[in-house]
Amino acid sequence: MSGMNGWSDDTEQRRSSEPPLPPELSPRRAAAAGGVPPQPTRTPQRGDRLPPGAIPRPSGPPDGGGYGPPSTGDGGPGGGPRGRLSWITRRRVGYTALGLVVVLLVVSVSTYFWADSKVRREVDLSKVEDRPAAGKGTNYLIVGSDSREGLTKEDEKDLHTGAAEGRRTDSMMILHTGGNGTTMLSLPRDSYVTIPAFTGERTHKRYPASRHKLNKAYADGGPELLTRTVEYNTGIHIDHYAEIGFAGFVNLVDALGGVTIHLDKPLVDKASGADFPKAGDVTMNGKQALTFVRERHQEADQDLGRMRHQQQFLSAIAHQAASPWTILNPFRLYPVIGSGLDTLIVDKDMSLRNLASMFFAMKGVSGGDGQSLTVPISSANYMTASDGDAVKWDMTKAKALFDELKNDDKVTVAK
Repeated sequence: MSGMNGWSDDTEQRRSSEPPLPPELSPRRAAAAGGVPPQPTRTPQRGDRLPPGAIPRPSGPPDGGGYGPPSTGDGGPGGGPRGRLSWITRRRVGYTALGLVVVLLVVSVSTYFWADSKVRREVDLSKVEDRPAAGKGTNYLIVGSDSREGLTKEDEKDLHTGAAEGRRTDSMMILHTGGNGTTMLSLPRDSYVTIPAFTGERTHKRYPASRHKLNKAYADGGPELLTRTVEYNTGIHIDHYAEIGFAGFVNLVDALGGVTIHLDKPLVDKASGADFPKAGDVTMNGKQALTFVRERHQEADQDLGRMRHQQQFLSAIAHQAASPWTILNPFRLYPVIGSGLDTLIVDKDMSLRNLASMFFAMKGVSGGDGQSLTVPISSANYMTASDGDAVKWDMTKAKALFDELKNDDKVTVAK
């Protein structure tokens, strides 16, 4: 008769006739000693009957045999549910990361070409005659014009711009960048300088050199003649030209959500429309900003005081436009780019990289990495034979300053 669990009576008889176990393998002595006897091990072979509760492995060792406990799933792909899940998760994460990189690349390239298409490259510096040799560093001629382009009659009245015909310069600056920092040098529009001989674009007539205020060069020959006049009187080679009008200025400030300026004193001026009754930090919208940069009647030195306002505000705009809050926020970045580029006129060789370098250099001035200067002046009320009161440069100091900028030396000339 068969016994339980498939063991036969013959098997029981054989086991009872076997000699006793050695003492060290005796379960009773091991239990009395408080230990567990070592268990003999045997590698399962193919064809063995499975003990109760054993589960066959889905795959065995290279020799094809072996059974063991259930897999924990901690192995690699295919080694168990957790292994397969980990592999699938890593693959999904990889695909997601790749997708994000592709999207960012597409957006970046699209943004670049969109912005590049909006740049108005209208100034041809190759037309400028008798240019000085290029110096060290990079020089930008930045011009604020009183162009009313884009303004309605109501805008002109509301912004206190008047309705003058044509385009004239409202401010002019040389922005120098190089190994010795950044210098923003203002050139008063009433500077009494030599306008070199030129050929009129409309009349094709040759005009001889003459002495006039600097802004007359822009009125007579536009950006190209203005650039030539600046180069002729300073000896500084202008690498790039950038100009923005009233409308572009207002729209850019509004796109930034306003720009904060610190006022040392209250500022109220009916002529420009400036109305800031309290000193301290003031966040200005586009309209208010325009009144600030055009105000001069409350300044002891009139136009020179206005130039200081313009330098202060341009640096503040650049600082805010180049901030992470603007660059990393597409809802702010795209309006700022659009507003800034729609009315910004530059030279034909100006790239987006050049524009970015210009703005970051201006930001550096406001951040303490550069300095703002006005060309040295010997008289702010110099009487001329044909142009009335003008600004006369101190040519000794001015020449030393121009030489430092040309050679990209550290600027030492006092304001």
